[in-house]
Amino acid sequence: MEGEEGSQQPHLALAHKLFLLKHPDVQDIDKVRLKEEALAPIKSDDMASLYETLAAESVLEMDEGLLGLMRARIEEELKKLDEKITDAEENLGESEVREAHLAKSLFFIRIGDKEKALEQLRVTESKTVAVGQKMDLVFYTLQLAFFYMDFDLISKSIDKAKNLFEEGGDWERKNRLKVYEGLYCMATRNFKKAANLFLDSISTFTTYELFPYDTFVFYTVLTGIISMDRVSLKQKVVDAPEILTVIGKIPHLSEFLNSLYDCQYKSFFCAFAGLAEQIKLDRYLHPHFRYYMREVRTVVYSQFLESYKSVTIEAMARAFGVTVDFIDLELSRFIAAGKLHCKIDKVAGVLETNRPDAKNALYQATIKQGDFLLNRIQKLSRVIDL
Repeated sequence: MEGEEGSQQPHLALAHKLFLLKHPDVQDIDKVRLKEEALAPIKSDDMASLYETLAAESVLEMDEGLLGLMRARIEEELKKLDEKITDAEENLGESEVREAHLAKSLFFIRIGDKEKALEQLRVTESKTVAVGQKMDLVFYTLQLAFFYMDFDLISKSIDKAKNLFEEGGDWERKNRLKVYEGLYCMATRNFKKAANLFLDSISTFTTYELFPYDTFVFYTVLTGIISMDRVSLKQKVVDAPEILTVIGKIPHLSEFLNSLYDCQYKSFFCAFAGLAEQIKLDRYLHPHFRYYMREVRTVVYSQFLESYKSVTIEAMARAFGVTVDFIDLELSRFIAAGKLHCKIDKVAGVLETNRPDAKNALYQATIKQGDFLLNRIQKLSRVIDL
């Protein structure tokens, strides 16, 4: 199930192609190529149930002859695997029995039969003693869950892996789990936790079965930009040697990161526009595309306004390389949503910042909580008097 070191697990690569095949923004000419690329592993791995589903959804064309051939090969292979299990149970030791059951689990994973794979993995786990081997079974489950984007299964598997680590576990597997958990957090819109987990793993990354290192850096930079303050971003992302070695290979990413930190807002918006397509066509980020675009703009507008007590709308529009009307419309939306702390003086054409006073906010919170506590004490005293 796992790809070789340095290569993505084949089924996760297939999942991305299938995502693009269903994406409305992908050109029809590209979909013709993607169909051929998706059908090849489906044929070679005998993924009969997935083939049927895709044909029913009109993603691929149904070929009854091919479907029958795949089913026949599955039956034949299952007979061989069952014979090996029987032989191991009758003639060999416990480790050989476990290996035979593991082979059957991996076969169900290979053909994309989720329910049977999970059932067989549970059987294999019952034959497994070593914590490291149990962890490997959890990783197989996680890969299967990411293929189907089953977030409930992913969450339960991550919790299970953490419990296993309490019994003991090596650092290599612990670091791998951080990347799996980071991907889960990113896919469920917890960008801050995802950024922290990715940064913890950046110097020890070995999780090539999920995605290549370039993609890992791409995710690390994107999650870091919207969840870290400027000082932390400089220390952990902008100057990180691991990121610097590959960031130039990813179109627009270096300019996106560095222009934000260097306050080159016009360049930032150009790079941002170039990255938007990559984010939209990413299987894990696509559901959060609009949210991410809003959050990035909040970060960059806040950073610009941080330097001023007041600034003209025209000066801000010039800095970003956009029109005055665009900035006026953009900022009014963010101000109304409580994302930016400023107000627009339309007559004077000026933006006035009104940053919240931290001490005043703390004072108000104390008063509010004090009132609540006094009310509770009064209610309690009445009960006691009775």
